[in-house]
Amino acid sequence: MTGRIAFQGELGANSHEACTNAFPAMQPVPHASFEEAFEAVKSGDCQLGMIPVENSIAGRVDQVHHLLPSFGLKIIGERFKPIHFQLMANPGVKLEDVKTVSSMTIALGQCRKLLRRLKVATESAGDTAGAARQLADKPDPTRAALAPALAAQIYGLDILLRDVEDEHNNTTRFLVMSAEDQPESPPFTAPCITSFVFRVRNIPAALYKALGGFATNGVNMIKLESYTEGGVFSATFFYAEVDGRPEDLALARAFEELTFFSEKFEILGVYPADPFRSRG
Repeated sequence: MTGRIAFQGELGANSHEACTNAFPAMQPVPHASFEEAFEAVKSGDCQLGMIPVENSIAGRVDQVHHLLPSFGLKIIGERFKPIHFQLMANPGVKLEDVKTVSSMTIALGQCRKLLRRLKVATESAGDTAGAARQLADKPDPTRAALAPALAAQIYGLDILLRDVEDEHNNTTRFLVMSAEDQPESPPFTAPCITSFVFRVRNIPAALYKALGGFATNGVNMIKLESYTEGGVFSATFFYAEVDGRPEDLALARAFEELTFFSEKFEILGVYPADPFRSRG
C-alpha cells in the first residue's frame, strides 16, 4: 500500500519504526498529539494511522480509548512491535565520557539497570526521538540519549550500547486506523478480532447480563476495559475485543444479547489477528 501514514511522536520514535516495518511503501508523517494524528486520517491528509494502545510493561494508553469512537475511524489491523532502546551520543563520544542520559520518563525507567551501572544522571524528555534530536541539535560530549535505532540513523548519532532495556520481551501493540466507512473485510481464512464499544443500560446487573452471551456462546473475550466519558462517573463506557467476526453465528448471538442490555453499541473494526499472538 502507498500513501501517507500518521503517527504520534517525532521522526525516529518507536511509532515511526512501527510504521516503517509494517508499511514500508508508505510515507510516515509525525504529529505532536494523538488527536492530530487521528484528525490527519479523518481529513484524508493521511490514508492510515498507526497508534499505540498498550505496552506489555507500561500498560494501556488511556487517551486512545477515548479518541477511537469520537473520530469515527475504523480499525483495520494490529501490529506488535518489540521495543528496544539504544544508548546513543554524538559522533566520537566515548561511553566513559557520558555523565547525563536523557529520554522519555518511561524509557528511563525501562533502562534502569544500565543507568544505575553507568552511575549517570538522568533527564526527562517529552519523546525518545526528541531526546536524540536535541542531542544532534546541541552536541555535548558529556550527554547521551536513549532512543530507537532509527533515531540514531536520522539524527547522525553513534550507538554506544545496543538493546539496553531491562526486559527484552517489552512489546507495544499498535492499531492501524482508516477513515473508510466500510473497509475491505479480512479473508475468512484468517483468524480475526472484532473491537467494539458499548454502554450498558442503567438497570441492576446489566453488565453481567450483557456479557453473559459471550460465555454461553463460547466466544473468547480478549479484552474488556472501562472508561468514563464527559467527565461523569455515571456514564461508563466499555471497550472490548473478542475472537471472531460479527458474521460468526456464535458472535452474532452474543452481540444480540449485548445490545439488548446496552444503550449504545458500536463495532470499531474487524481485522486479522497479528501472528505475534500465536507466538506469544
